[in-house]
Amino acid sequence: MTVLPIHNHGLDASRLILGCMGLGGGWTRDPIESAHVKQAQEAVETALDRGIHMFDHADIYAFGKAETVFGQVLQQNPALRERMIIQSKLGIRFPDEAKGVPARYDFSKEYILESVDGILSRLGIDYLDVLLLHRPDALMDAREVAEAFHQLKASGKARYFGVSNMSAGQIRLLQSQLSEKLVVNQLELSLNKIGWLETGIHVNQDAARNNIFPEGTLEYCQMENIQLQAWGSLAKGLYSGASLQDASDNVKSTASLVKRLAEEKQTSREAIVLAWLMKHPAAIQPVIGTTDPSRIQACAEAENIELSRDEWYSLYVSSRGVSLP
Repeated sequence: MTVLPIHNHGLDASRLILGCMGLGGGWTRDPIESAHVKQAQEAVETALDRGIHMFDHADIYAFGKAETVFGQVLQQNPALRERMIIQSKLGIRFPDEAKGVPARYDFSKEYILESVDGILSRLGIDYLDVLLLHRPDALMDAREVAEAFHQLKASGKARYFGVSNMSAGQIRLLQSQLSEKLVVNQLELSLNKIGWLETGIHVNQDAARNNIFPEGTLEYCQMENIQLQAWGSLAKGLYSGASLQDASDNVKSTASLVKRLAEEKQTSREAIVLAWLMKHPAAIQPVIGTTDPSRIQACAEAENIELSRDEWYSLYVSSRGVSLP
């Protein structure tokens, strides 16, 4: 069994995470309806039944409704909380059109503390198991973030801390001021978004100039025992049933290969896509964004799938569309 880096920090997290962005009725200001609560309840129960007990939120998802509807599920069955690891993210602020202020990022101490109180209120819980900073704030003062984290830890409102979409350098800067170890870095990693692999493959290659994935981040997280979580892990269903009408040739060929492997292994296409991520020695923890119970079950099959080295490389090379250098 794969030992996740997050386990070494005392968090017995599941191999997969259920991403909750799709809960709450979508990105509208419309009120929550009973159907939205039922959807959330079915997704949560299916995940727990299949051994997925870590749940990923962000304060902005569905304008806060994703957390609110999840909280209503917990209110109906409070005992569920003890079976869960709940994680949420903060730091993205929506535009204030009345004041002419654009969307921006905010890691100020005041905003972090205010945001956590809002998250806990919407979820109806006393503490977060993990709190992540959502996207890098260009004005981040690491000392100010450290003060906020210290206060949250001391008050019992957050147990562990991490980041999302950060490079090794940004994490090092933040960690330099923290007494607590950062335990998570959540990045976009998938069979379709392969920059995290290309960075290593393209060492001393001209192709490296076109890769935007921050060099050394994957290795740094492995060395520092920081759990890599993969958002967008299913690549929006590109390889597991989404329309390929406008897709590139390499996406189409990769989808075909995924389908063939799923048939050979008598499993779902989602399981193949996730198993490909999970085979990497960084012990990546995929976040699955679906709320469809059947797809949650399909994803859960990934834990029982083992890809050979040849199968793994066949998928990788197919996705990149050209032979390895």
